[in-house]
Amino acid sequence: MGMTHSFLRVSPAELEEYLADAAALEQRVFNDEGDDPRLVYIDKAWDGLIFLLTGKGFTESDAPLMNVFFSGVTFDEEQDLGYGPAHYSTPGEVKELHLLLSELSNEEVAGKYDPQKMTELDIYPGGWENEELKEYLIDYFRSVKEVYALAAENGEAIITFLS
Repeated sequence: MGMTHSFLRVSPAELEEYLADAAALEQRVFNDEGDDPRLVYIDKAWDGLIFLLTGKGFTESDAPLMNVFFSGVTFDEEQDLGYGPAHYSTPGEVKELHLLLSELSNEEVAGKYDPQKMTELDIYPGGWENEELKEYLIDYFRSVKEVYALAAENGEAIITFLS
């Protein structure tokens, strides 16, 4: 199975609800049956995308685009949605991240694919010498850009988590 990453677009009211009761977020995530269009799953592409956007893996990166995946602000440090707590970005932060992402073309991001360096940095999940994985990452990059565009357009917050 491995570590997979998800994005959940929520209204400001939903964010406030989850901030007041982190267990409500857990219930929503664990009871999802895959039919919520606001919950977007990017499989194991997250660390590869972090590398393409920051040049580092998630344990070393402190670049602003790291916040696309892990804002550093959590609901409850004790929460565990599979691999730790969920992170969130407010609607204002989502708009800022959307602007940063919208400045990047798919081609520009794909041009940063470096299997040797990704392997050296132990970027999860590995196997980067397979060139087909570059397209896998770019497909999910498109999804991430769309999540942020929709959230910014709708004034939504974004919750991210590993499971």
